[in-house]
Amino acid sequence: MARIHLFEFGDLKWFPSFLRNYCTDFLQFLSNKTKLYQPVISILEKGVENSNTNQIIDLCSGGGGGLLWINSELKKKFPDLKIILTDYYPNISAFKYTTKQADNIQYIQESVNAKNVPKQLKGLRTQFLSLHHFQPEEAKLILQNAIDTDSPIAIFEAQERSLPSILAMLFSPISLLLITPFIRPFKIGRIIFTYLIPIIPLVVLWDGLVSSLRTYSVKEMNELVSILEEKDKFKWEINKVRSGPGIILYLLGTKKQ
Repeated sequence: MARIHLFEFGDLKWFPSFLRNYCTDFLQFLSNKTKLYQPVISILEKGVENSNTNQIIDLCSGGGGGLLWINSELKKKFPDLKIILTDYYPNISAFKYTTKQADNIQYIQESVNAKNVPKQLKGLRTQFLSLHHFQPEEAKLILQNAIDTDSPIAIFEAQERSLPSILAMLFSPISLLLITPFIRPFKIGRIIFTYLIPIIPLVVLWDGLVSSLRTYSVKEMNELVSILEEKDKFKWEINKVRSGPGIILYLLGTKKQ
């Protein structure tokens, strides 16, 4: 099916930040508890090895995604690993919670634009569940900025533009209702806007469905790379792997040695 770039509530400037944070907290909790990114650990290891540092700059971090579990796995091979969380709309409470769980994870409090990352942030750039938020021209700028700054980049999407993925999103509000009491840090507002005034389940449902419709295919990611300037400076690996009943699409760009 053709890519459809409908709006997501989480992208809207007027959408209350505390509601946006509740949604990203849900994704963070789910990603860590299900070990969602287990099939791509080897890809991340390859990216770190080619970054010339033991540092990951996570862009569009949301609530931290699955980075707590990913961090525990990567530290087995890279004991000096350091991860820095960033976002255009930083979820500071989630960032603080995440950094308390792992002493090698830090965060940037200021807004960071994935299309123009501050030059002092050096390391492997990662994006989890976020490339679909960007129109093709914006996605191209993200990749071009990585090339221009000699920054390796690894992008992962845990859904695809397919009927099975869309059907799976229909069950996301049920998952939300079941796990909300266990999400930390505990916030009474999360309970209120999940069970009493069910805004969060509706937003999770809509944004999840739209995420699938927005997701770039392997072919489309290859097309994005094909129009980049000096793309041949990097080695590109674009594919997808199975993660339980679902799919993870990925792009890894590393500078040629």
